Amino acid sequence: MPVMNIIQAVNSALDGALAADEDVFVFGEDVGRFGGVFRATDGLQAKHGEDRVFDTPLSEAGIIGTAIGMAIYGLKPVPEIQFSDFIYPAFDQIVNEMAKFRYRSGGQYPCGVTVRTPFGGGIRGGHYHSQSPEAYFAHTAGLKVIVPSDPYTAKGLLLTAIDDPDPVIFLEPKRIYRAARSEVPDEPYRLPFAAAVDREGEHVTIVTYGAPLHEAREAADLLAKNDISAEIIDVRSLVPLDEETILASVRKTGRVVIVHEAARTCGYGAELAAIIAEKALMYLEAPIVRVTGYDTPFPYTLEQQYLPDALKIFEACETTVDF
Repeated sequence: MPVMNIIQAVNSALDGALAADEDVFVFGEDVGRFGGVFRATDGLQAKHGEDRVFDTPLSEAGIIGTAIGMAIYGLKPVPEIQFSDFIYPAFDQIVNEMAKFRYRSGGQYPCGVTVRTPFGGGIRGGHYHSQSPEAYFAHTAGLKVIVPSDPYTAKGLLLTAIDDPDPVIFLEPKRIYRAARSEVPDEPYRLPFAAAVDREGEHVTIVTYGAPLHEAREAADLLAKNDISAEIIDVRSLVPLDEETILASVRKTGRVVIVHEAARTCGYGAELAAIIAEKALMYLEAPIVRVTGYDTPFPYTLEQQYLPDALKIFEACETTVDF
């Protein structure tokens, strides 16, 4: 089985989807001849043709508006927004049109758009290339929000998203685009929109998604040296949320640390904390702890201080275990 990074896994998924279904189209800024700013679509235009993989103008609203029209017609568009920071000009199209078409048409017109976009920090991109906007979309009824954490999940979840008749925001953690590597089958496969137990443990549950998963693994290794056994839950699917996998772990360990890159206030971790408090409060042995980004614009010069890292997660877990 070949070993891939996330870029290669995404490319493999798109290649397989284009080959298997003539209704699949890939488009966005620079995704065609150039192969995308991160090279995720490299070679796809040459293989599948300019009418299936094509470049668009610098107009995010136009990209998503076009995708909506294609989906209503019955096609399976997979538009790319070059950086999630630039998705906001298309926000109206996403939340007022794409998310609502199934509802406003009484179920007659599903809107199967899969919006791929790199998100999060880690490339020293500063304010306009490092944001984590997942909470905006998780708050919008009608959208599914997916975040892979490694190459294997990236390919399987992306193919599931393309098959889905409803709109999916597929957020790709660019900090680990090439750093994360794993075995990935060449042939197509699908993964369910569900959480997974990434590592089993007994004393504290770390709930996270995307790039911080790898920091959580490092933190778990450090904790093990202090005889603290950490269980790691990879959320993967923010909407729909697999509550039971998360709650089962919290009920087992009695302690929970939630980790994400986005700013703390109204971040997705707040929703996770609320669900745990509502449905597993009597199992908790300590307060819920969050390790997140700060309530500031993403800094260029202090990127490493802003991002959750293994030491911050380690210290949070030690604090809650010693509570």
